[in-house]
Amino acid sequence: MNAYALTPKRVLRSEWHKLWTLRSTWITLLTAGVLTLGIGLLIGATYESGGGDGDVDVVVLTLIGVQFAQIAFAVLGILVTAGEYSTGMIRASMTTVPRRLPVLWSKAAVFGAVTLAGTLVTAFVTFPAAQLFFTGTDQEASLGDPGVVRALVGSSAGLTLIGLTALGLGALVRSVPGAIGAFVGGVMVLPEVITLLPYSIVTDAMEYFPAKALESLMSAQPAPGAASPVGALLALTLWAATTLVLAGAMLKHRDV
Repeated sequence: MNAYALTPKRVLRSEWHKLWTLRSTWITLLTAGVLTLGIGLLIGATYESGGGDGDVDVVVLTLIGVQFAQIAFAVLGILVTAGEYSTGMIRASMTTVPRRLPVLWSKAAVFGAVTLAGTLVTAFVTFPAAQLFFTGTDQEASLGDPGVVRALVGSSAGLTLIGLTALGLGALVRSVPGAIGAFVGGVMVLPEVITLLPYSIVTDAMEYFPAKALESLMSAQPAPGAASPVGALLALTLWAATTLVLAGAMLKHRDV
């Protein structure tokens, strides 16, 4: 075999090297982890039974810092794709891999693996750490309680899929500021505006938008009217798959 032949493994290795040489990768992973753990510990340390949060799902309450982490991972996902357009590196990438699509799939695979691993570690460290403070309160729980492990894994899967959605947006928009604006406006702000419409079908549909679907995945005991964990996971998978497929189609037929 040619020592310089282009193979999927080598494309993956190239994208792995690119991701880990980005300073933003380390900053994002550290920031997301510290925020999730720090906020979880702060909530645990200040929590008192009967204070009004007793009806909040224990995993959602513990991992409330995920609301900030999802923004961090979305920005990183956008930088992975749109960042190359801003630096001009995308031309070198596409010259090296003329078929183009392997570059996008490799970026998504590497980013998804790193995000999933990092968020899993954070979730399974934060929950038991916060429970040291919740002991003796109405939010006391353990990893063995029904739905807890599934919710912790779900939070990681949800964050990863939202990050992949942002990665796809970055490849579509090809601009870091533009993609961040599209993510914040389309994924976080627009659903809140739409819920103001006086139609029940709209309210039901919003449960499958990224932010709400993530909350459903994070809940050990899904709230009445919320999407089921399976439905939420499928919805987030479709959001990520749709943006990536559209990005792939554009990449294939549009000049870089």
